[in-house]
Amino acid sequence: MNALIKQAAPTDIADLLQLYYAVYGPHYPTPLGTDPAEMSRLIRDPHTLWLIARCPLTGALVGSGAIHSEPSTRIGRLEGLVVHPDQRGSGVAGRLTDELCTATLNAGTLDSVYATVRTISAGPQRVVTRHGFRPLGILPNAVDLGSRESLALYARHAPGVLDRRVLVTEVPALMVPLLRTAGASLGISYAEVRPTAPLPLLAGPASLPLEMIDAPAFVRRRFQAHFPDGGRWFYPLHIPNILLTPADGGFEVYAYLNRTGRYCALVTAHPEPAAAAGWLESVTHTLTRAGAGYVEALVPLEYSAALSAFATQGFIAGALYPAMRQDEDGFHDYVVMSRTTEHIDFRGVVVDPPLQPFLDSYVSAWASAHLPSREAAP
Repeated sequence: MNALIKQAAPTDIADLLQLYYAVYGPHYPTPLGTDPAEMSRLIRDPHTLWLIARCPLTGALVGSGAIHSEPSTRIGRLEGLVVHPDQRGSGVAGRLTDELCTATLNAGTLDSVYATVRTISAGPQRVVTRHGFRPLGILPNAVDLGSRESLALYARHAPGVLDRRVLVTEVPALMVPLLRTAGASLGISYAEVRPTAPLPLLAGPASLPLEMIDAPAFVRRRFQAHFPDGGRWFYPLHIPNILLTPADGGFEVYAYLNRTGRYCALVTAHPEPAAAAGWLESVTHTLTRAGAGYVEALVPLEYSAALSAFATQGFIAGALYPAMRQDEDGFHDYVVMSRTTEHIDFRGVVVDPPLQPFLDSYVSAWASAHLPSREAAP
């Protein structure tokens, strides 16, 4: 079908709500397809390009997709890409993806665009792959869409960005398989990286409880007061809405909690992330009690101590985003460390061949972290 593609308008919101409900039912975890007020704001947002596709004969809405970006980081997120169930296989998703990337990434306004892609079928993975996206890893149990689903992380870089990566010379040995897998996926080399032993974790008084402050406007103001320029934190397109702190106020952990999707992203800690490193177990337990079945953190590849701290507390390196953040010296690689408190069942996961090595890498890393090593009996 030669659908008509145009920019979304506020008058399309009613049809958009019906479209997302037709695809996800009542379980879509983002306001982009469920909250009319937020949808209206995004349509008018100068940093969001939202395109829709309509049938040329009936005018029916058959597809939607958007790229939301941050000018300060030059990173975009492809989100809300859906096609009406009656039009799957029609090429609408591919056309939307192509036009969105042409208008943003190819225009030179962004350095990279990423997408989290469902793994209930290979179709969504093939759509983004055909349009220049490459797999970066697997995010097990990442979202609740009626039941727990694992997502795949994909990204597409602007020309020349990967060539300007800041090289890292050493990482904890447990990161090496993921680096090799990501390098093969993107055609880049990590041959210069030397594996090192994990650094010891300085444990904190984890028996003491953490308080959770769930007041989004207050948390946002306090976060911006502590981090006014963004130089000491980095989590693109995530604004914290909760904070965790011990009774003595020795540190504050800022996080974004999505209760609909039952997932959480750890953004940063004040005064320094190291202050909360020994409390990661308590942080995870507090967030689990708040409803998060999946917790993730974005860690610079060069921060070996932080990578070791998360690994010690059961976080697994599931994805690597090369050349994610630009600094004065070039583009820095980041690792997605995640932990799920719910049973992982990969039997329903469908992966396209380019994604398979990342799934294999994750399973191996999980086994190394959680299964006892085999030792010969004396």
